[in-house]
Amino acid sequence: MKEISIGEFARRSRLSLKALRLYDERGVLVPSRVDQASGYRYYDTAQLDQARLVVMLRQLQLPLAAVKELLACDPADAATRIAEHWRDAEAAHDARRELADYLVSRLRGERPVMYEVATREIPERSLLCLKREVSEQGQWAFGKEFIGIWRKRPLPLMEGRAGAFFCIWWSHPSADSDGLIEWCRPVPPAEAAALADRYPELTLRTEPAHTEAFATLPGWGGGSQAAAVHHWQLAFESLGAWVQEQEREHADEPEPRLALTDEDLGIRTTYLATPGMTAATVPDDYIDLAVPFAVER
Repeated sequence: MKEISIGEFARRSRLSLKALRLYDERGVLVPSRVDQASGYRYYDTAQLDQARLVVMLRQLQLPLAAVKELLACDPADAATRIAEHWRDAEAAHDARRELADYLVSRLRGERPVMYEVATREIPERSLLCLKREVSEQGQWAFGKEFIGIWRKRPLPLMEGRAGAFFCIWWSHPSADSDGLIEWCRPVPPAEAAALADRYPELTLRTEPAHTEAFATLPGWGGGSQAAAVHHWQLAFESLGAWVQEQEREHADEPEPRLALTDEDLGIRTTYLATPGMTAATVPDDYIDLAVPFAVER
């Protein structure tokens, strides 16, 4: 192996000096030697293969943390991970295309194809909750943290949608700002106080009985996070259109039939857990987006 300067390595790898310094700081592509007196970096020519691999992985829009992990993998494992990343990227692209088609139809005054909306009754429930402001990047880790809490200390399972855990989006995280998210797990009312003592990091509260309009989110079994966000947006638009249609249908009635309470109860995604479920066996109705409201009778 021949040692070459950072300038020569940059020229031969087609990477800028700025990129090489960044990759060194992040531990992605570390020089073989750094001169203690001058701080000048030197690389082995054998590292050129790694540098070219970094270039290609970044062209696939992989974050540096993922690139670092892939460089440490054996080739077969790295190949599997890259294939998985590309499948996720294609799923996200398909979801963005759906969102773009919806926007084009809407702006042209056409009636876009929407997700089917249905309603269901939800009884009063005791909930153990974890609420926090999170960034767009941190929202998924927050969900894993919540699920990890009650998987380590199992909670009693409750049947059906009313017993499924869910996430309330009080405000949605985006590239522009953090969002306020609350994860909730229904628990048996008779055991709620005792369970709350076992989970001091969670807050116990009661949610009133209500009706929910909901739309099932497609393709969540093995989909990417990016694709999930776009499906969420389309489902939210479907629910908004459904609410507007209900308001038009009952506009002549003395009192509104729907009394929306999303300010109090919050738009939520519900996850219907199934014992033994894997990514390959997720049912079509596993996740849905719901808007709570009360029906005037």
